[in-house]
Amino acid sequence: MKIFNGRLATEDYMSTHSLTFSTPEMTLKKFALWLGESVKNSKTNTSTPRLLIYLEDKSDSKTNTSTLTPSDYLPDVDDSFKPTGAIADFYSTQHKDSASKNMSSNSIEKKYCINCGNTIKLSSKFCNKCGSVQE
Repeated sequence: MKIFNGRLATEDYMSTHSLTFSTPEMTLKKFALWLGESVKNSKTNTSTPRLLIYLEDKSDSKTNTSTLTPSDYLPDVDDSFKPTGAIADFYSTQHKDSASKNMSSNSIEKKYCINCGNTIKLSSKFCNKCGSVQE
């Protein structure tokens, strides 16, 4: 039986194409067109659609001689967001910035309103709860 090695096809496509300014729909359309492009098949030395290059023989499951598992040829369908490349650097920087902001906001000295005891910033001139002037 012949199967389409989607994992290899997507890896080949993603390694040679930029996704800059691309929507998921546009990427899918470009991938479909890429699979349909006519290329030279190195095995048969003829021009065929690229899709046929990714067809592989898979042994019948009754004979139990298959060397491929579904994870070898099925594309990765994990929908969780995992930033890579420059985007990963951007997100790691954002995470560090937000962590440092959280740390600095936790380390801000606080004081209490002299009238009602509400927690206020050290630099506050008035209490935001009772409005009383702070010394």
